[in-house]
Amino acid sequence: MNLHALILLFLFTTVAHGARLKDIANIRGVRGNQLVGYGVVVGLNGTGDSKSEFTNKSIERMLDRLGVKVQGKDVSSKSVAAVIVTAMLPPFARSGNKIDITVSTLGDASSLKGGTLVQTPMRAADQQVYSVAQGSLLVGFSGTGVHETVARLPNGGMIERDIGQEFASRKMFRLTLHNPDFTTAARVVKVINKELAGKYASASDAGTIDLVSPAPYEGKGVELLAMIESLDINPDQAAVVVVNEKTGTVVIGHGVRISRVAISHGDLTVRVGGEGGSSKKDGDRMMVVEESSSVGDIVKAMNRLGVTPKDLITILQSIKAAGALHGDLEIL
Repeated sequence: MNLHALILLFLFTTVAHGARLKDIANIRGVRGNQLVGYGVVVGLNGTGDSKSEFTNKSIERMLDRLGVKVQGKDVSSKSVAAVIVTAMLPPFARSGNKIDITVSTLGDASSLKGGTLVQTPMRAADQQVYSVAQGSLLVGFSGTGVHETVARLPNGGMIERDIGQEFASRKMFRLTLHNPDFTTAARVVKVINKELAGKYASASDAGTIDLVSPAPYEGKGVELLAMIESLDINPDQAAVVVVNEKTGTVVIGHGVRISRVAISHGDLTVRVGGEGGSSKKDGDRMMVVEESSSVGDIVKAMNRLGVTPKDLITILQSIKAAGALHGDLEIL
């Protein structure tokens, strides 16, 4: 990545655009739940578990439920694999809806290709069964090709019980910001109250906004939330510079500033707060930037001098160490 690309990253982060409230906050109670289950995959072409006592016991229990009495040691498991089944139960799930399932080997099976997941109960953290999964597996892919010990089962889970809360009749709602910030919370409250023409929203802290349903929306919680979540909010941004040393990527947040400082790196000299405007001396790589400049101005100055991304990262780290960079510097 060259410095021109780095400047583009800076420009994108400094332009302030509003975001929908639904994209920066959650409504308390509207969330998914993780499901997990232990199952057995059958029909494998000799790629199942080779030596797994718990797999044999699983086969024994499964056949016992089907009315077949066998001993685990008498069952060949090369066509069978023990697996962990996972899924995300969406909010407001209803009985009969289907969800996608992920199946991962638990033993030493080398491949799940061509296998079929036998009916598997899936539980949430409260140990209650919310879904049952079953069906033919599709082998997944990774960045390097086929990854045959993990498979997908699209629409392979059937929801067994209704999930959700009654939002239509609620008189109070709570919103939580994805990135808690006092300024953003205050802006959300101001926008909501202006839209509703009254003091119906209030912030209890930097990440929590409480909303009381106005009289016109009594019994219409869904309509109220639909209107609220579409409101345009201008979230505030922390002064942060994020540096990825492995890729040479620098992302500069809006509002990052630097104090008076002189930087010397090899044959490069950058002065912040020097007299006069930006200038370059013949025979030297020198740049003078005003003291009120942002880090973006420094990047632009260094771009004109042909500084490499690696050198830029080193210089930013040095400015931070000198206490002249006003903002957080995060190294990935």
